[in-house]
Amino acid sequence: MDKIFLIGIAGGSGSGKTTFARKVMKGISNLDSSMLHMDSYYLPTQPKTNYTSSGKPNFDHPNAFDWDLLRQHLTALKNGLSIKCPIYDFKSSGRTGEYETIGPCRVVLFEGIFALYDQEIRDLLDIKCYLHVDSDIRFTRRLHRDVKERGRSLESVISQYYDTVRPMYQKYLDPQRQYADFTVGEETDVASLILSARIKEMLTTSQDLEAHEAI
Repeated sequence: MDKIFLIGIAGGSGSGKTTFARKVMKGISNLDSSMLHMDSYYLPTQPKTNYTSSGKPNFDHPNAFDWDLLRQHLTALKNGLSIKCPIYDFKSSGRTGEYETIGPCRVVLFEGIFALYDQEIRDLLDIKCYLHVDSDIRFTRRLHRDVKERGRSLESVISQYYDTVRPMYQKYLDPQRQYADFTVGEETDVASLILSARIKEMLTTSQDLEAHEAI
């Protein structure tokens, strides 16, 4: 079986993970690849134990995600299978009940705030990236995105940032940098080209090895 490559891209909310992943996808556009968003794996209903003192769900805590399903799906993709990824609606904060088929493919870019958090998932990844961007830039990007794309009010975005986003970043997200193979800053153009080239190199090496073993 052809070797499947999983690339993990982590970083705080608003660090540009999806944008960076799209740049990498463009750089390997001639390859068999897909993108998997960790946001798709938010739990259908947030557990009450995960609510803040103000009575709001904490979407920036590890317990906000369906880890069992995520591990199953990443393992399946790594084994060359397809998955039915749930579709999450940010406006209603729940799953739509519909699914997107992803895979099988040779390269999967997996991006999310906790992409490098779980050891079992880290062990599946061939390359681990972390986007380290200043907090003021991340906050501004999140503000524009949530108001424009997710129907949030300015006040709710600011409140959520101070209640959960900022403290969870400091406690859980930033420490993931220690697991990264390389860290990417705000300027991602060169970094995306480097990562694209590395992925192509890994694929070429793998194909040469597979061809040699077939002889």
